[in-house]
Amino acid sequence: MKGAFLMTKAAKGGTALSRANQRRENIAGYLFMLPSLLFFVGFVIFPMGLCLFNSFFNYTMTDFSFVGLANYKELIADPIFRTALVNTIVIVLVSVPVTCVFSLWVASVIYKMHDRYTSLFRCIFYLPVVTGSVAVTVVWKWMFSPYTGILNYVFRSLGLISKNINWLGSPDYALGCIILILLTTSVGQPIVLYVSALSNVDHSLVEAAEVDGATNLQVFWKIKWPQIMPTTLYILVITTINSFQCFALIQLLTSGGPNNSTQTIMYYIYYNAFKLSRYGYGSAMGVILAAIIAVFSAMQFKLAKSDNG
Repeated sequence: MKGAFLMTKAAKGGTALSRANQRRENIAGYLFMLPSLLFFVGFVIFPMGLCLFNSFFNYTMTDFSFVGLANYKELIADPIFRTALVNTIVIVLVSVPVTCVFSLWVASVIYKMHDRYTSLFRCIFYLPVVTGSVAVTVVWKWMFSPYTGILNYVFRSLGLISKNINWLGSPDYALGCIILILLTTSVGQPIVLYVSALSNVDHSLVEAAEVDGATNLQVFWKIKWPQIMPTTLYILVITTINSFQCFALIQLLTSGGPNNSTQTIMYYIYYNAFKLSRYGYGSAMGVILAAIIAVFSAMQFKLAKSDNG
């Protein structure tokens, strides 16, 4: 009996010690997380709350008065905002699928190569990502120039056009040019991520499927695709957010023109808040943009979950 009592006491002491160790580990973990948490709260959560608060006020350089939902009502009736919303959604619906499909195709080709060639192609495709946006924009602006641009020269040499086209100055072409530039600067990171994901696929399953006579499409759809789904979901969400927040290209190339054909929500927020000093109205647009991004992201998570199911 005494031995059993001592064993029980030792077990309880060991449990208490284990709980104390676990508590110390949790405290240490939270302390390590504290700088990032403070940064997240100070530069993400607080600005979001402040943006929501300001959206209910007529916040300008000379006024700060409560107006309730007046800014949101004005947004509904604002034709430029509706145009910016349509253009932004078009950019997202075109650039996100094309970026993901193209990146997956390139990664599927280069991940099987020798390491040195895989690294070379990853470097080539990732170079526009690490290059300054201003430098990339200047190069594209020269290429699209209606007078000295190489694009007009090549198309005229091939007989595709008879006279120079003002690509960025025409409502018919300007938005397409913006999407093209956005694609070239967006595929680098997804390609690198897909190469890594495809390299980590369980190749024993692939070899077993090939021995059983599965086609390349069946191997990809039944084995590779489920294993790279988390990477795909991450790429979809990040690319969607980046496409919704397209701003630098618009500011440096078209400023929303011609005739608002390249106007986006992000640029319209900047125009109202920092050029017209209508901070409350710009905050209302920011809230709407955040809500739209949240809806798109939730749809992507739901779609990915149904595919995995």
